[in-house]
Amino acid sequence: MRTLEDQHRLLDELLSMARQRKSAGETEWMEFKTNIGESHRSITYEGVGNYISGLANSACLKYKSHGYLVLGVEDGSWKVVGTNLRMPSTKYGNQDYELWLRKNCSPIIPFDIEEFDYNGDSNLHVVIFEIQAAAGEPVNFKGISYVRIGSNLTKLKDFPDYIRQIYLSQKDWSAEIVDGATLDDLDPEAILKARELYATKHEKLAEEMNTWDDETFLNKAKITLKGKITNTAVLLLGRSESEYLISPAVARIRWIYKDSTGNERDFSIETCPLILAAEKVYHKIRNFKYRYMNPTLLSLVPEELDTYDPFIIREALNNAIAHQNYRCNGMINVVEEEDRLIFSNLGSFIPNSIRSVLENDAPEENYRNKMLANAMVELGQVDTIGSGIRRMFNKQRDRLFPMPDYDISENRVKVTIIGKVVDIDYAMLLTRDKSLSLLEIEMLSRVQLHRPLSNDEIAYLRKRKLVEGRKNALYFAKSVAKATGQKAEYTRNKGFDDNYYKDLIIKALEQHGKMTRPEINDLLLSKLPDALTEQQKLSKIGNLLTTLRKGGRIVSGKNKKWMLK
Repeated sequence: MRTLEDQHRLLDELLSMARQRKSAGETEWMEFKTNIGESHRSITYEGVGNYISGLANSACLKYKSHGYLVLGVEDGSWKVVGTNLRMPSTKYGNQDYELWLRKNCSPIIPFDIEEFDYNGDSNLHVVIFEIQAAAGEPVNFKGISYVRIGSNLTKLKDFPDYIRQIYLSQKDWSAEIVDGATLDDLDPEAILKARELYATKHEKLAEEMNTWDDETFLNKAKITLKGKITNTAVLLLGRSESEYLISPAVARIRWIYKDSTGNERDFSIETCPLILAAEKVYHKIRNFKYRYMNPTLLSLVPEELDTYDPFIIREALNNAIAHQNYRCNGMINVVEEEDRLIFSNLGSFIPNSIRSVLENDAPEENYRNKMLANAMVELGQVDTIGSGIRRMFNKQRDRLFPMPDYDISENRVKVTIIGKVVDIDYAMLLTRDKSLSLLEIEMLSRVQLHRPLSNDEIAYLRKRKLVEGRKNALYFAKSVAKATGQKAEYTRNKGFDDNYYKDLIIKALEQHGKMTRPEINDLLLSKLPDALTEQQKLSKIGNLLTTLRKGGRIVSGKNKKWMLK
């Protein structure tokens, strides 16, 4: 926290810079607002978070160390007018506002809050957010990255060149030299494993490689730099006791096995060398045989196969190693459940979305750990970003299993691989309609898994006549149902015409005279569409009763019992 004198000096410097740019208004890395509110000169509570993202990214693009959001200054005139925001006591919902802001910024970036009364006048209260520039990856707020273009705040995803520039703004952590480290800090067994992998990937160099000493080999495999030990070398090949050399970064993979009830039954933590740790984790995974029980599928796929394709396990695990944000000082996790594997690593998903990976054939140009990724490509551990992921999707498609499910929220990447047929009709659709693109199959996979889709994705699937139903209760469309023998399922999801349910109510009242609302609920709940939640079903029953009452068919008498009018 600055002294009061330094706080005044900072504000005066920012105001001076703004006044010098009268023709352009604020710089892209500065913004002035008055109060928290809804007027055009004010900013909302969430808007502050959006500006923290936008100013951090814009500061990076303008080669500034910090961006600044100033509250209590009039936009355009840059006159100090005071703000209604008081940070120490401000709450957002039930949370401390500052804590809420920091929790929703990803990756976590430092920002300081300078708060004071200008010239000692409590009516001229000023709050300055001093925001560290983004470095190495865009800053997002609640999952969305912003940027200032002129005086406008807009979404960064619309400016791929700016995204690329931000990724290139930070030195590659994985290429940094580890002071004092030597070849003696590397594990001989791990080096032999690296030679084996290199020879397999570069068959033409295998014989020549046998003449290289370790220093020459490590340089050519892009693991060391001119004989100097890098963070990449320690991660992949370091002795277990060498992990401290890259502290506070963590070189560990945690494997957890959970039974069908979700209880942890087994676990292990493997440290560097990660080239051997990955193999240990791979062999811990219980990759049992999977048998297709539905006879209609046996002619389309092998009758028996591994639950998980070995390529998928290795690709997902090695991707987590290659793209972990080691500056976050956390472990890579592999969770094995009864019918799925869950891989997670810290850091944002650099291609921004799975859609961009599935749509574009070109490999990703941006890497968080460029040297580490290149070394793992040289050793054949991973494909370039994009191609390996598409191959994982295609292998799941060939098995008729759900697509890999990516969760890229909260500054981490979590991918779930399901090792079974979840919906037999979805599987049949994959076998019958070969024209479906990977992107379409990925969206349909989320439909069967009841995972969220965007409004645009839903609109696209509806236009293709692949799905029907409400946003939160989608199901395969009638045309798809016919093609997959899913007619009964379609009827359960779609339900019947409202007149059908009204007739049931009338006939029940004719038979019983009077019925309570719970009795009517019991009559209809099991007959309403399966796609509706219980609350949606109850709401629909209420609407049916209201319609019948307004139509003069039924009335509500004493004790809230319904009867014919």
